[in-house]
Amino acid sequence: MLEAYELYLRQVRVNEDETGRPAEYPFTIPLFQHFQPLTFHKPLTFITGDNGTGKSTLIEAIAVGMGFNPEGGTRNFQFSTRETHSSLYQALTLAKGVRRCRDGFFFRAESFYNVASEIENIAAEDSRMLTGYGGVSLHKMSHGESYLTLLRSRLSGHGFYIFDEPESALSPTGQFAMLAIMNDLIQEDSQLVIATHSPILLACPQAEILEIQDDVLVPVSYDESQTVNLYRRFLNNPQMIRQILD
Repeated sequence: MLEAYELYLRQVRVNEDETGRPAEYPFTIPLFQHFQPLTFHKPLTFITGDNGTGKSTLIEAIAVGMGFNPEGGTRNFQFSTRETHSSLYQALTLAKGVRRCRDGFFFRAESFYNVASEIENIAAEDSRMLTGYGGVSLHKMSHGESYLTLLRSRLSGHGFYIFDEPESALSPTGQFAMLAIMNDLIQEDSQLVIATHSPILLACPQAEILEIQDDVLVPVSYDESQTVNLYRRFLNNPQMIRQILD
């Protein structure tokens, strides 16, 4: 498992001359108007918080800044379905570690279909492409099965992996399976940065949890997380839904 000084990405900061531009997206998102340097301390970092607070925008910018295709995949993927990513990556300075990773993947839930299609397009000319993705077209599986197949087959360790809401197609059982995969990757000298709403994934004991609260990234424990506590309140009292509906 990587020590803090061995991490492939050690810090993310917004360039000083890029701040103070609230009229221009993505600086219309309060998180980026006064963004404090984000320093990574552990091989697994979760970023959580409510919708619209900037999680996915930050994850996307880090991925692009690290050389990944904005729609997902490895650094070798060059396809583009539609360029919708923000310019935030141009405003970031990424402080990388001295150690180089051997593998990497940007897993983005909203454009996973496009990544699966690109894999199939490449495999049409070189069948060896599918070997690294379970040997079968990802389109010939359920959404959740294709997620887990990619995670199990393609990610080889000693890598930098960045995921945006990977739980979106996974059942609770599938999320537990993903926890096991994440743990194996961490043991194999990998660094993971993950945006998630899942209280199951957030429970991974090796993780540092950063939650966006009042437009700032705040380190929290599992039990302190607003995301976790909202789920806990609901599970302890499902009848609260009546108050919401009324």
